[in-house]
Amino acid sequence: MRKHYMAIDQYGQTFHGLTYPRKELSERLSNKHINKMYCDTKDGRSKHIGYVIGGHWCEVFEVKRINS
Repeated sequence: MRKHYMAIDQYGQTFHGLTYPRKELSERLSNKHINKMYCDTKDGRSKHIGYVIGGHWCEVFEVKRINS
């Protein structure tokens, strides 16, 4: 079964129905310049949480059913 994703940018704009988030966000935002976005964890490491595409900081989430 294929995974599904959604993204939320810093303005609260949502992007639903993503299967390949990096590629599809790039197409939807009409921008090919993409950087990974990271956040720090409590243990001092970094974790990839989304993408910076043009002026949009998109945090990506996997969408799952409640009973999966």
